Amino acid sequence: MAQPTPLNPQPTHPTDSEYLRKILLAPIYDLAKVTPLQPMKKLSERLGCDVVLKREDMQPVHSFKLRGAYNKLLSLTNEQRARGVVAASAGNHAQGLAMSAAKLGVNATIVMPTTTPDIKVDAVRRLGGNVVQVGDNFDAASAESRRLAAEQGMTLVPPFDDVEVITGQGTCGMEMLQQSQKLNAVFLPVGGGGLAAGVAVYLRQLRPDIKLIGVEAEDSACLAEAWKHGKPSDLSNVGLFADGVAVKRIGEETFRLCYQHLDDVITVSTDEICAAIKDAFDDMRAISEPAGALSIAGLKKYAQQNDVAGLQLGAILSGANLNFHTLRYVSERTELGEGKEAVLAVTIPERKGSFRQFCETLQGRAITEFNYRFADNASANIFVGVRVEDESARLALITELEDKGYATHDLTNNELAKLHIRYMVGGHPHRSIPEKLLGFEFPEHPGALLKFLNTLGEQWNITLFHYRNHGAAYGRVFAGFEVPETDNDAFHGFLEQVGYEYHDETNNPAYTAFLK
Repeated sequence: MAQPTPLNPQPTHPTDSEYLRKILLAPIYDLAKVTPLQPMKKLSERLGCDVVLKREDMQPVHSFKLRGAYNKLLSLTNEQRARGVVAASAGNHAQGLAMSAAKLGVNATIVMPTTTPDIKVDAVRRLGGNVVQVGDNFDAASAESRRLAAEQGMTLVPPFDDVEVITGQGTCGMEMLQQSQKLNAVFLPVGGGGLAAGVAVYLRQLRPDIKLIGVEAEDSACLAEAWKHGKPSDLSNVGLFADGVAVKRIGEETFRLCYQHLDDVITVSTDEICAAIKDAFDDMRAISEPAGALSIAGLKKYAQQNDVAGLQLGAILSGANLNFHTLRYVSERTELGEGKEAVLAVTIPERKGSFRQFCETLQGRAITEFNYRFADNASANIFVGVRVEDESARLALITELEDKGYATHDLTNNELAKLHIRYMVGGHPHRSIPEKLLGFEFPEHPGALLKFLNTLGEQWNITLFHYRNHGAAYGRVFAGFEVPETDNDAFHGFLEQVGYEYHDETNNPAYTAFLK
């Protein structure tokens, strides 16, 4: 998207030159590390340019958040330190603050949602933080942190929207410029905007020729939303796969700086993030968390859409704190993110040898998945995954199958198919059912599924149900309900009363092909 007219800085904000001075003098290096800027040789060869990666996963807490948290604590008076500090965080900011507080002998209370994975809660406690778990989401934890700050006189340490925090994160850009004078573009991951704001305000003053591009997950693009309106705006909801950037509203000061200094902001999908995690592993043997691979995904998307031959493109591996179970989901989605798997629903004749004949039609292409169950004597719907080179090869395959008489639906970008249907193929009811199909999301924690089922109650007959837990902060359920036409209004009233986030999948072609 095009660069908008910059906002005028308010008098209460530091000027750009003041930020530059603060970043240059930030006294964080007795705890934070100067992390390396390393070449990604395999990705560079594939994209036809020079890709370098800033390894913030090598910080003591495996995230850049240590820079801002430590700088903030160093800026406090002795009296403020004596009263202690408090913050709300679901992970990386919490660990950075806990380590910083332990270094300075400051009491730190971290308010975390009850949905926070144990690996992050345990890490904060090991670093000496006092963990208080409140609510199912960050907003509830944030409200509690503000209450504790007001009640007990502790200093609130925001995760991103704070001058000293932004300054600390800006040291990452200072190091990148010291490590390479050849940078042509830098891709900056955006959640609340602290890292992007700090790096951008520094690089823009010293190297205005470097293109600065913000990268967001498409299901939590709070900067892109604010960019449209010219001011921070709330998202109605956020996706939580890249939980480190799952922010509903960008900060006021971080937005001001991003709005002034970024050239563009682009968004990437979950599958593109998963593919970027694999790129980091292939090149560096580094395992990134989803938010940590965001800027790699954005860099790849930019390179595919623009001429980058001979340019040096920089990305930041911003964090590596993830649940091990998440890797199972990442692995499943990686080939889709790379555009190397086609997911198709294909109708084949129900006769002996039809599967072999279909495989012959693929002309040696590798089948990654094949799901089938007998439905009737005339035809069968199969769910098939096929390895392809790229998007054009996938489209060519579909055309080829249709030319040979196979009715084919492309499900490659169908979330329902990828999350649920591929694990459920073959279950047709024995009678016609007036069925409503819905996808639900709810905060994931021990007992969450039972709570979800209890909330649904027994008012409606459940005809289909699928749930998978892959270490994410939110659980996803695909469920069918028997709803006669005359009960539609009552059913919609019931859904509103239940209160869970949901979306109607009744007419989704993946459901129609395999389960209806």
